[in-house]
This record gives sequence, C-alpha cells and structure tokens, in this order.
Amino acid sequence: MCGFVGLRRFDGRKVEEQDLRTMAATLGHRGPDGEGYRVFGDVGFGHTRLSIIDLAGSPQPMSSANGPAHITFNGEIFNYQTVRNELSRRGTTLRTHGDTEVLLETLRLKNLAGLADLNGQFAFAYFDEASGELLLARDRMGILPLYYHEGPGFLAFASEVKALIALIGTPGVDGDAVEDYLTYGSVPPPLTLFKGIRKLAPGTALRVGRDGILRQETYWSLPAGENTPILDGDEAIREVDRKLREAVALRLVADVPVGAYLSGGLDSSLTVALMKKLREGGEVQTFAAGFSDPRFDELPYARQVSEAVGTTHHEVMVSADDFRELWETLTWHRDGPISQPADIAIYKIAKQARSEVKVLLSGEGSDEIFGGYPKYAFEPKLAPLAGFPASLRVPAFRAIERMLPESKHRARQAARALTSRSTGERMQTWFGPFTWFERRALRPGFGSFRNPGQWDRAQGDHLRRMLYVDCHTWLADNLLERGDRMSMAASIENRPPFLDHELVELAFRVSSGMKIRGLSGKWIVKEIARRHLPANIVDRKKVGFKVPLDEWFRGGLRDYVRDLLLGPDSFVSSYFDHKVVESLLADHERRRRNEEHRLWTLMGLEVWHRKFYGKVAI
Repeated sequence: MCGFVGLRRFDGRKVEEQDLRTMAATLGHRGPDGEGYRVFGDVGFGHTRLSIIDLAGSPQPMSSANGPAHITFNGEIFNYQTVRNELSRRGTTLRTHGDTEVLLETLRLKNLAGLADLNGQFAFAYFDEASGELLLARDRMGILPLYYHEGPGFLAFASEVKALIALIGTPGVDGDAVEDYLTYGSVPPPLTLFKGIRKLAPGTALRVGRDGILRQETYWSLPAGENTPILDGDEAIREVDRKLREAVALRLVADVPVGAYLSGGLDSSLTVALMKKLREGGEVQTFAAGFSDPRFDELPYARQVSEAVGTTHHEVMVSADDFRELWETLTWHRDGPISQPADIAIYKIAKQARSEVKVLLSGEGSDEIFGGYPKYAFEPKLAPLAGFPASLRVPAFRAIERMLPESKHRARQAARALTSRSTGERMQTWFGPFTWFERRALRPGFGSFRNPGQWDRAQGDHLRRMLYVDCHTWLADNLLERGDRMSMAASIENRPPFLDHELVELAFRVSSGMKIRGLSGKWIVKEIARRHLPANIVDRKKVGFKVPLDEWFRGGLRDYVRDLLLGPDSFVSSYFDHKVVESLLADHERRRRNEEHRLWTLMGLEVWHRKFYGKVAI
C-alpha cells in the first residue's frame, strides 16, 4: 500500500508542485520506498510508495501510453495478472508488469464500470485530460481510506487527514462528529472530527468536473436485498470454503515476503492454515501480541496454532507503559482518537513484523459477515422485551443494568441495548461507548441518534440486517481504519482475505441458520476450519483481542487517566460536564462499575485534541 495526495483548482490557477510536496511530506510512513509528483495544469498528484508488486517498474503518479489519462493509487489489484492478459489480448499497450497500469488502463477504457473487473483493496485518483473529469474512488468494503476538502477555488484530497491539514491548517472541531464518536466509537462518513474535512464512503466514487461540482455515486453495495438467493447446507460450506481459499491465494500475490497476524482465534488461525496449504509446505511467518494479564493473554493459543500448522512464529509483549509511550504518536497516525485499545498491540505486531515481511494477512471481517459476536445470538431473544414502550422500557433497563454485577458483562450489555429508543439505535448501542442518555448527560444538546439510515436500508431477516449495519459502521469506520493506520504506521501492508468482495457477496447469500446455531456464532466458519485445524483450536471459547484496561486504569495508569480527563487544560473536562466525567472515574476506581470502555473513549478524544490543537500531551 502507499499514500497519495492531490489538488484540483477551479480558479484558473495551476497547481503548485510545492503544495503537493508539503502534503505528501506527512505520508512518508505510507510510502518509504519512493515518491513522485505530476502536475497537469489545474490538476496535480503526489505519491509515496510502498513497493509490493513490480518493485522497480511501476513508479507513480503514472500516465497512460494510450491516451491522456493519469492515476495515483493506494492499494493492490489482486487479480491484475488475469486482467492484464485480457488487456494485452485486446491490443492495449502495457509498459510495466504491475497492477497500477492495469487499473489505469481499465479506467481509461471503461471508466468506473471497469471496477467490476477488478478484485482488490484500493483508493485512487484518476484524471482524464480529454474529458476534464477527475475521479476519486474507494474500495468496496472500505479497507483503504480517502479524504477530501473543498476550499475556495480548489479541491484537495489525500490518503490521510494530516496531509490535508498540512495544506489548509487545522480546522475547528466538528461537534456533530464528536457526538457520532461517542455513539459509535468512530465517525461514519461523510464527517470527520475536523470541520470541513470529509471521508469518502466505501464503494463510493466522487466525480469532479472543471465546473467544480462534486457528484457522488455508489458503484457497489452489500447484497442485502430481500430476494437474494439463499445458500444452505453442504453447498454453502463447500462454496464458502472454495471462495475463502481463492481469497487467501489472491492475497499471497506479491513480490515481497508475506506473513500473517495470528491471535490464536478462529479467523486468523484458519487464514494461517490455508496459507500453509497453499504454499505447499513453504515457510509461513506468523506474529502475535500478548499481555501479562492471563485473562486476556492469547499467546499460548497462538503458539498452539503455530505448532499445529508449522509456522515460524514471533511474539511481542504489550504493557501499560506502551500505552503512555505510544498513544500520542499513534493518535497522529490515526488522525483521530485511538478508539480501540488493541490498536497499540496491532502496531507493535506490525512494527516487529516489518523486519521480516512487508505484507500481513489478517482475519478481519469474518465476525461481521458470518455472525461471530455474541450479540448476534442474543439479539433475537430480546425482541419481545424491545416491544415494550420506550417510556417504560428505558428506565426499567437502566435500573437493571446498574444492579447487575460487573461479572455479568453480557447481561449488562443486553440491558444497555434495551435502553435504546428504536431498533436502529439499539444496533449501535451494542458496541457504542455511550447510550443516548449518557451522551445527553455529558453535554447539553447531545442525545440524538444520527445516521439511522443503515438499519432502514438493510433488508432480509434480523441477522442479515444486523450484519449489514455492522459492515457499514463498526467494521468500515473502526476496525478497518485501525488496520490501515496501525499497519501503515509501521510501513507494512494489511490484507484481510475475509473481505474479498466476492466472498462477502457469497456470505450474504448464506442462510442465517448456517451462521448462528443456538448461542454459537460463525457455525459455518467452524465447520470449514475443522477441515484444516485440530478440533480443540476450532471449538475453544472466543476471547477476542482484549487489553486489561480495567486493572491498568485502577493501577499503573490511574494518575495518567485522571490528569488527562480532569486536569486544568483538559478538553474533555471543559467540553463535557466535569462532574459527569469525575463520576465515571470514581465509579471505576471504586469498582462500582467497570467504565473502561467509556473512559478509554474520552481519553482517546483528549489525546487527539492535544495532539492536533496544540496541547502538550502528558
């Protein structure tokens, strides 16, 4: 993967290359292997390269040998060799052996419709000089990012927000985005926390003509229609197994070493097992992170998988000190709050892996397309309770949640979900840090439910609608953003095979009964994994990538947390109700409630504000 920047002017002026260089200077971590700049009058591109395919032969920005068309591109086209052969057969002149030129020529011949031919993860800017149209687009699932800003007489765009800030300065805080962040743990498109800087949604393109008008269109969407043909039984298992093998095989295409994250969980273990089989006994390098707290340390399970499959295994430990030392730096890389504690562990894995490989495969996305979280099994059982009027249900379940002990985590989470005012809001409350009434207590005017449209657009049974929502919110704006930023911070590429768009389309055809059996999720993935892994690995209880924050916030990080959230120069303490924030801390420290999720969310916001608005991090 790489980084790119670009400008389009509408005021009659030419783009200055120095502006492109200023922007690209912030993206060296995304492309340490080279850089390039091209100006085409009122359009200019800049690029920083992480060389993965055709290491010496595909510098960017790239211009076509067949017409006045140009591209700057971040990502990989995994089936580029097949498409390249078809382009050659049809007489297209090709000067390189890489995927960038394949994308460029496909767009030149077919424009946006050409993306249907391509399997990949990407964000790009394509300029057709003949028509004068600039085309920006982001891959189907949102694996790679793309941001833009409309200024007076120009449009700027880049792979990361910081490149735009380098050009325009730091905008003010977007209050609507702050509430979104408290609601979701991330900010859905088109907003970012920076006022006036926008995020392009997955599967979406932006057309920009010489008139300066931006025309957005969706070129791909999840197949969540009511009448989608359903796969079931042995056929479903056979087809998903086949497509997953193909997805892993495609993501092994590289001219550099490829390894894998290995948590010891089902998804990363299955990915690693398929890698080993596809390499027919060749070396596979795996990487894992561990914690000193035995409740969350999965290193023994990762070692067990490594031994069973036969990988060359590497481990790294994560401590409370790592959070203090890395939080500010990784916030800069994230362009926003570190919304998940696992970000820091993923960065440490990627940093260690960088000395051995340049690409890492991950198991990301399996939970969101095959129903891996406990909430997918519990949610249907709550339907009768959710039918009670909100005026009765909300206060009742607020009280129940407060009475339940900390050890009853799942029951408490279900009670929190039932305090939502609508089904769509409940879908976000399962994972969201703050409920509507908690947001309202934090700041006057908060407590609305923004972005409710995902639930309304989804179709099919309840599980399919839940998966549709999570793919559009939790997965795209939280997990995938994390995966991109934390791997790129270490100059390493992350590839999630489960998010191959053909596999995703297939997964949304698989019947819900093949995903959830009783209280067990990802049933079909487990059945496939039995073909490749020992049963004790497949059947062990899901732990997830957790960090022992509850005790760290009461122990080694206690003073750090207090200084961040209640100090005299705290943004959180001034923007939100000081007494409410103080109460959250007191409840956690005195073990009345485990508030680690909400404290982490506020701390992430505080560190972000200090990093980008001139405060000195503690």
